Amino acid sequence: MAYEIIINKRFTNKLLSVLDYLEKEWSKKVALAFLSKVYTRIYILQSHPYIGSLTSITNVRSTLITKHNRMFYRIVGNKIVILNLYDTRKKEFRR
Repeated sequence: MAYEIIINKRFTNKLLSVLDYLEKEWSKKVALAFLSKVYTRIYILQSHPYIGSLTSITNVRSTLITKHNRMFYRIVGNKIVILNLYDTRKKEFRR
């Protein structure tokens, strides 16, 4: 069963910010490669939503996109709500 994907506005804003950074600092090719990894991970989650690790936040799971980026999501019924994208190198992420 494929789950319906719902993208949170916060996730969209963070994703656009990362893509903008990658394109400016590296290249458009690098930005597109990152976007492809995000889409691939979301596609995998549609079929295997419990693949992500549980977090300390109730009913929130996370999965790595790259070694520097982690995506957070919640499963609600037959939907996956993509909540946020974090840079794993930032202090605010570490606990």
